[in-house]
Amino acid sequence: MHALPADMEQWLAHLQGNRRYSAHTLAGYRQDLHHLMLLHPDLPLSTFTESHIRQALGRLHARGHKPRSLARALAAWRGFFQWWAPRAGLDANPAAGVRAPKIPRSLPKALSVEQAQVLLDRPGLPEPEGPIACRDQAMFEILYSSGLRLAELVSLDRQHTRRNGYESQSWIQLPENEAIVHGKGGKTRSVPLGGKAIAAIERWLQVRGQLLNGHTDVDTDAALFLGARGRRISPRVVQTQLNRLAALAGLPIHVHPHSLRHSFASHMLQSAQDLRAVQELLGHANISTTQIYTRLDFQHLAQAYDQAHPRARKR
Repeated sequence: MHALPADMEQWLAHLQGNRRYSAHTLAGYRQDLHHLMLLHPDLPLSTFTESHIRQALGRLHARGHKPRSLARALAAWRGFFQWWAPRAGLDANPAAGVRAPKIPRSLPKALSVEQAQVLLDRPGLPEPEGPIACRDQAMFEILYSSGLRLAELVSLDRQHTRRNGYESQSWIQLPENEAIVHGKGGKTRSVPLGGKAIAAIERWLQVRGQLLNGHTDVDTDAALFLGARGRRISPRVVQTQLNRLAALAGLPIHVHPHSLRHSFASHMLQSAQDLRAVQELLGHANISTTQIYTRLDFQHLAQAYDQAHPRARKR
């Protein structure tokens, strides 16, 4: 990739340092900004108009970009110009009036209650022993117990820590049976930890020191979950280990960490029917995002109806 203009680099640094955007989101935004500059290589930033933004979207669409990636690109461009326009003395944000393409809303893939129990209760498999197995069990119990995003899980600390310029963003509070989570948009929320999750965390903490490998930096010391090399665990390791356990448990599907978040939301709605409570627990800013789970719940009810009602199916 060619270097971005200095103003764009400053915006990305602002998102990282002030807004605490994830590395994954920042990498996506960086790529989207590169697309914009490559599509209009000789155009100064100060001369961009709404027409230029529309042309760039059209060219990306012609190259096969899907609605979701087009919407993300537009969000990156709009965000940059919103931040930069006042600093550059521009009258308006050239991307403000451009509408993103409509994204079809697919239903999230959730496990059934029975599949979640098989995954976490591990029937036919030995009890978790050793630091890796105990760590994995604790991570997956938290994902299902509290509906955390993957980035939120790996950001958890053992307790709130503030020293040497470091301060926890997310941490667990075992006496209160809860976790404090810094999520999307810089919002902090409290989520409950279930009994199974707490028991698994306590087992993991007893053997956590076996993975430290002599590392003494403050981030490693604070981190709840560690990788095999003794540093804070990476999202990729969580994904790999979860799919490995799903295969060992005999589940005939690919299980992603987000599957457990979806399962948490779906199963909560099936039992409690409280959309607002699930919205708070998931950390959704808009309830319309949570409402997709009502469709998932209806799908579950419709399937049960088709199987049980004597006149549901044609003979």
